[in-house]
Amino acid sequence: MSSHGESRFTSDVYEARLERAAELTRAAHLDALLITPGPDLQYLIGSRAQSFERLTCLVIPASGATPSVIIPKLELASLGASAAGELGLQIVDWTDGVDPYGLIKTVLNAGARTAVDDHMPALHLLPIAEKFGQLPVSATPMLRQLRMLKDDTEIAALRQAGAAIDRVHARMGEFLRVGRTEAEVAADITAAIVEEGHTAAAFVIVGSGPHGADPHHEVSDRVIEDGDVVVIDIGGPVEPGYFSDSTRTYVLGEPSEEVAAQYAELERAQAAAVAAVRPGVTAASVDAAARDLLAKAGLAEYFVHRTGHGIGLSVHEEPYIVSGNGIRLETGMAFSIEPGIYFSGAWGARIEDIVVVTADGCESMNKRPHGLTRL
Repeated sequence: MSSHGESRFTSDVYEARLERAAELTRAAHLDALLITPGPDLQYLIGSRAQSFERLTCLVIPASGATPSVIIPKLELASLGASAAGELGLQIVDWTDGVDPYGLIKTVLNAGARTAVDDHMPALHLLPIAEKFGQLPVSATPMLRQLRMLKDDTEIAALRQAGAAIDRVHARMGEFLRVGRTEAEVAADITAAIVEEGHTAAAFVIVGSGPHGADPHHEVSDRVIEDGDVVVIDIGGPVEPGYFSDSTRTYVLGEPSEEVAAQYAELERAQAAAVAAVRPGVTAASVDAAARDLLAKAGLAEYFVHRTGHGIGLSVHEEPYIVSGNGIRLETGMAFSIEPGIYFSGAWGARIEDIVVVTADGCESMNKRPHGLTRL
């Protein structure tokens, strides 16, 4: 496990999260929550450590007793940037030759019923199941309740991320020009993402011409031509680890009448989905707001993915804005609204904003214009 320089929230934020995690675990009639390195550990104690073959595990007893961190002795320094010290967590270090899974039993009862995070590898999950004589259950129901509802500090970080990625889109005329390759444009965008306040570029999609019809296109050496429609989907983390994710569509020169007309329908669909967001409605109903408008325009078959995904410490997390998802939106939920239309072999377009549910609707983290931007 290793970590890099990081900032985090104050210790009282993490203390409240740990207390809430214990409450939810208790309500689920479980004895403990076991969390290995990943976004859930980052959420709970501010650590962005990485996990390798040696076990690092945060143990949160449902009883409300002090949580413990089982950690290799050689990795103790990596906890320094987290809130572990300020929170007074019990640190249980171990060295090679010691059974770390047995150490979990030193802080829990032998028959404890445990829940584990989705990121725990089988390398650790199976020995834990053997030690406790039963397979742990998924902690997703508890962790989802915690992480889906962003507090004011998290929303402020998402605003910062949104403003930073907006500044990159505002500079697109510097990078996106006829005669350049997608790879050249992507390299400049990657640098700009860091220049404008992110710690790194998490992803850069430059889908030009026919490549825009692939929602997850990987950058290529295709040369951008006059008249190309280009999908730019970009994002990255800002301190303390919250992600931006924004897509805008550009055209080199003037679009055809057909492209302009179909794009206008997409713009209306995206706006309709944003307008549908408010507390109490289902995630599926927001998806339907965009999908129904595109269907009426005869474009249903060209919209091939869900309308959105949650965002925070992960680029993709709950809630998912997709048909069939009956979860009801609550104040503080953050997610993308990103309908797209894709014409195989020709062109594609997508418009994406991150929104946060408010008491009477939603707040968009992205302020850039939604129209087909001519360069």
